[in-house]
Amino acid sequence: MCRAATCRKCGKTTWAGCGNHVDQVMRNVPKGERCTCSANAGKTAVGAQPSGGSSWLGKLFGRK
Repeated sequence: MCRAATCRKCGKTTWAGCGNHVDQVMRNVPKGERCTCSANAGKTAVGAQPSGGSSWLGKLFGRK
C-alpha cells in the first residue's frame, strides 16, 4: 500500500510504497504542494524504507 511522504529535496508531498495506489494517495494533495522533482524517481522519501536487501524479506530471497 502506498502512503504520503515528504520529498527530501524539495520538502513537498510525494508518495512511498508499491506504486499501485499513487492516485489514491495524491488525490487530496493540491498540485502546488506536490513534489515535481525529476530526480525524485527512484529516491527514498523521508521516513520510507529503501527497497532491496535491507529488509528481512530481501535477505530471505538473497537480495543485496
